[in-house]
Amino acid sequence: MGNHLLVGEVLRSAQNRDPAIAVIDGYPNIHHVTASKHLAQIQLSKGINPIAKVKTPSGQRRPSVLIRSSPWKAGSAETPWHDVFDLDNGHISYFGDHRVDHAVPVGSTQGNALLLEVFAEHGAPTAERRAQAVPLLVFAAVSRNKTPKGYVEFCGVAVIEGLEQIEQEANGRPFPNYRYDLAVLDLSPEDNRLDWAWIEARGNTGLRTDDALAHAPRAWREWVEHGHAALPQVRRQTSHAAPGRATPRHESGGDRELPGLFPASRGSHETASVLPGPAESSQQMTARVLMDRLGNLQVHQNNGRPTRHKPLALLWALARVANGRPRLASWRQFRDEVGGLLAEFGLPESSATPEYPFRHLRTSGLWELHGLPPENSAKAHAVSFHKLNSQAGLTEQAADLLRDPFVGTQAIAVLRETYLADVDQHALMERLGLAGYESASGVPDDIEDLEGESGPAGRRTALLSRIVRNTELAAQVKLLHDDRCQVCGLQLSTRFGTYSQAAHIRGLGRPHHGPDKLSNLLVLCPNHHVQFDALAIYIDADGTVRTTKDDVPIGELRRHPAHRINETHLHYHRALCGRASLTTCY
Repeated sequence: MGNHLLVGEVLRSAQNRDPAIAVIDGYPNIHHVTASKHLAQIQLSKGINPIAKVKTPSGQRRPSVLIRSSPWKAGSAETPWHDVFDLDNGHISYFGDHRVDHAVPVGSTQGNALLLEVFAEHGAPTAERRAQAVPLLVFAAVSRNKTPKGYVEFCGVAVIEGLEQIEQEANGRPFPNYRYDLAVLDLSPEDNRLDWAWIEARGNTGLRTDDALAHAPRAWREWVEHGHAALPQVRRQTSHAAPGRATPRHESGGDRELPGLFPASRGSHETASVLPGPAESSQQMTARVLMDRLGNLQVHQNNGRPTRHKPLALLWALARVANGRPRLASWRQFRDEVGGLLAEFGLPESSATPEYPFRHLRTSGLWELHGLPPENSAKAHAVSFHKLNSQAGLTEQAADLLRDPFVGTQAIAVLRETYLADVDQHALMERLGLAGYESASGVPDDIEDLEGESGPAGRRTALLSRIVRNTELAAQVKLLHDDRCQVCGLQLSTRFGTYSQAAHIRGLGRPHHGPDKLSNLLVLCPNHHVQFDALAIYIDADGTVRTTKDDVPIGELRRHPAHRINETHLHYHRALCGRASLTTCY
């Protein structure tokens, strides 16, 4: 009892597991630090290492799950993934243990099955159930004493805030896996130390859950009380770091360090320097400045045509923000993902060189590069990025602005219209997970197959989750406008009356999540409904309906005194079209 794990400290995880030995090869023995009266000796032999459940007065409880991430075989057939650590902002993307040679369902491998169980606990709707949830203790394999084996760095305590089933590839063969988004909690109130007494208390068969919870860090207790809504306050950030925060130990003498899994905190080591872009200045980053920089990139020319390297990389970075992923990415992840985009959507005569935007996007003033010594910045190339495990991505200011739905939608539209208008837009947006931004309606909920049926027609049974729309509102707004289109005034005659369509201004589907209210509806004829939904027309701030392609006016929006339209929704639609004015909002 009384031992602590210090964030950033390297521990020896040797074959000699004698807990009586405090130090091995100059480093704290992890089995000494985690020695317990109630728990079996911990294991770190795998990526996902559970401590066995115990029966307590409050029911069965698992003390912890230990996660070990290793960069040494990342990208190989054995380990065909690249975990991404953004500890400065409390984010980790961690991949499950399904491999290409596994014939079992994706969620049934030992590690994935365990983490899916943990994910369900972490998403529990009540504090009582979250108190039973399993804390994840995250470690990263590092190199010390000229060996990549047997040393781990403690990264902190985490909860799973999201997951995604993905498709990966090894040796040209695709296979499914899970990617888990981990939120790393702030331990600065405890001087960035985790008291192992908490884990031991969770494994004490005589303690109730509430009694064990009393030993937990403050951030964990707040998360238990409030759930994921508390994560913005309890997530680890560099600004939370206390003066006593541990600094990772570095070797002295002739040992050559292999690159770590993640960069050191800014300013803590020369290879973790941040290289901002030349365009960065004292100018305050606002939405207007952001759009101006996106629309005026310094783009390389190839045979008189602007290349797409920077725009595609920036759109990829915007997609990360829109999809809730960390703003910074490792060089390896950037190389794989952006390199694929350049090969598919770049100019045919241009080579797919992701190292170009990785480095040169700094000139945009929206990009930062970590993990490259300043003296080597002029000679930076792919080998340097790989050796130093560099990271790059949008600046924190830019990412914060882009999390606003108005700014994000406008930014996506600016990049598409300015630089990428002649690519296959549907394929590009699908590839980036931005399909919902192609239309005002968004993406409908997914269909889940329940069973397949053989037969000539090739039928299947499916479960469809749909947004329930208020049909009475649609009927009400159509009646107010007498089935006349608010753009052109057309009233379609049918055999039994007249016909029009009720269109949501801000769509109900993902990612728009607009409200089903009268103030979010327009009455349109089928033609203008299609054009409005496809972002071919928009309504400017003065109520003029214009074509998005060339801003030509085609009429005035017809209004009714009993139908009050929320101007915020019209502004959002203009942002989707890349026509939102930023002066009134920012």
